Amino acid sequence: MTGEITLRGQVLPVGGIKEKVLAAKRAGLKEIIMSVQNEKDVKEINPNFIKGLKLNYVKTMNQVLDLALL
Repeated sequence: MTGEITLRGQVLPVGGIKEKVLAAKRAGLKEIIMSVQNEKDVKEINPNFIKGLKLNYVKTMNQVLDLALL
């Protein structure tokens, strides 16, 4: 996991998304949670490389917890 949140629970964007998403795919992960502000970075990745990954975009830590603790 990687990421940053504010004291008020806002999820902030991080760098190196392309490398992190491709590494997650290679490691066999099926689902990724990231800041909605990083969605533009994912659009730069060839769709064939991330086929089969479920990408969840969030704005708040509450959304992260809802997805991660299901």
